[in-house]
Amino acid sequence: MSDTPTPGFSHEKIETSNFLMIVLILLVIAVGGLVEIVPLFFQKSTTEALQGVKPYTALQLAGRDIYTREGCYNCHSQMIRPFRAETLRYGHYSVAGEFVYDHPFQWGSKRTGPDLHRVGGKYSDEWHRIHLNNPRDVVPESNMPAYTWLDKNTVDAAAMPVHMTALRRVGVPYTDAEIAKAAEDVRGKTEMDALVAYLQVMGLALK
Repeated sequence: MSDTPTPGFSHEKIETSNFLMIVLILLVIAVGGLVEIVPLFFQKSTTEALQGVKPYTALQLAGRDIYTREGCYNCHSQMIRPFRAETLRYGHYSVAGEFVYDHPFQWGSKRTGPDLHRVGGKYSDEWHRIHLNNPRDVVPESNMPAYTWLDKNTVDAAAMPVHMTALRRVGVPYTDAEIAKAAEDVRGKTEMDALVAYLQVMGLALK
């Protein structure tokens, strides 16, 4: 019987070749990722909207764009985790079916400010306006900056039909009629109006 090593991927060959080790690590990560991620695309719980969840109106969508533009997600997550401490404070934990029309979704556990997932309907429109213009008028301990310019800037009406058309291509069920009147729906509205409209619809499906 020959003592000659069998050609191929021997343990020694893998450990002594940086390139081969990197390739095999990436392969293992890719396979593991696919095994975990691909099934999610076929589960109803992650691909179908919950009852009561509707696509954002043109004004709410504009508000979501402003929310993202101003980096609100850097301090406020929209993901209530299934822990007692969080559900007692914020309400029902977040589920994927609430976010099927969000591109991109705002999940995360950042807690510089409170979670905003269930903030919809919790305060009046006027409260939100005061809070955005000077947070300390309603929350004295707040370290959030004021967003006074939102009340002066108007929503870019021309951009909304284009945005909604793009979202329809990735699965958001906007109708031709909704897209056609999107510009008119937001014309003359301030960015403050839009952001408040978005805040007021957050998390209502499971509230």
